[in-house]
Amino acid sequence: MKKSVLVLGLAALFFVSCGEKKKEEKMKPMMQQPMMQHNTTTETKEADTTSDMADSNVELGKKLFTEKTCATCHNPTMKVIGPSIKEINRIYSEKNGDIVKFLKEESKPIVDTDPGQVAIMKANLDGFVKNLSGDELDAIAAYMRSVK
Repeated sequence: MKKSVLVLGLAALFFVSCGEKKKEEKMKPMMQQPMMQHNTTTETKEADTTSDMADSNVELGKKLFTEKTCATCHNPTMKVIGPSIKEINRIYSEKNGDIVKFLKEESKPIVDTDPGQVAIMKANLDGFVKNLSGDELDAIAAYMRSVK
């Protein structure tokens, strides 16, 4: 049991530390590029703004997903303790589910319905997620949907 906790702690630390490197790498090329003036139409500006907002929402969701320890149990591509994000996306898409309603505990689990897993997830939702705003939950859902 102690080894499992240690492995999970190390995995969480790995996810957190890798996230910081990616942010630094993203920022470096942006800082090195010269500022350019663009003559664009209103439609293009609105599309850019919408895209920027969606990107920032995904980034916020990724940050919250890690901070709220979701990443400890949910890996993007493979089952760890809980199902992978890809698996969650697939099932929610197939069953036309609403992940935000589940996170708000307004709908029942549809991915892993094993009573033991449900109890673990409920404890995590009660401990880490219940105080998040609707916008923050939408951001987590946006990040999860961005995982392909």
